[in-house]
Amino acid sequence: MKVILKQDVKSIGKKDEIHEVSDGYARNFLFPRGLAAVADADAVNTARTKSEAKAHHEAEAKAAAEELAAKIKGQIVSVKVKGGASGKLHGKVTAKEVAEQLYKLTGTEIDKKKIEMPASIKEFGSYDVKVRLHVGVVAAFKVKVEEAPL
Repeated sequence: MKVILKQDVKSIGKKDEIHEVSDGYARNFLFPRGLAAVADADAVNTARTKSEAKAHHEAEAKAAAEELAAKIKGQIVSVKVKGGASGKLHGKVTAKEVAEQLYKLTGTEIDKKKIEMPASIKEFGSYDVKVRLHVGVVAAFKVKVEEAPL
């Protein structure tokens, strides 16, 4: 019997996929628990439409991420912070501060959790940083830490 999964089922597959299962398994396990529905012609067309729409939205998101990565790649983001005479900072530069500077540079909000920084930036200088915008889309740029005027 062909069924369309309504939820992820560990031994079969993921949501909205069409699978062939035994009649007894479908009637006694999947249907009573609401995990699947019979794969008639209307349900199959609906499932295909959903999967095509999902693929289209995923492609649009990836294209937007690649466009943003092209803007960011190779840029130098300047962060001004207070520090001591020895070249040490009072505190450290965080991903939030870098995300704010990227927003000023690109005009696009970037989640601070997607920014991969060195363990901690506690000194003035230049650092290599990456931002993961989408699966497989990574943009590398430099963060230049400068002393803020008093």
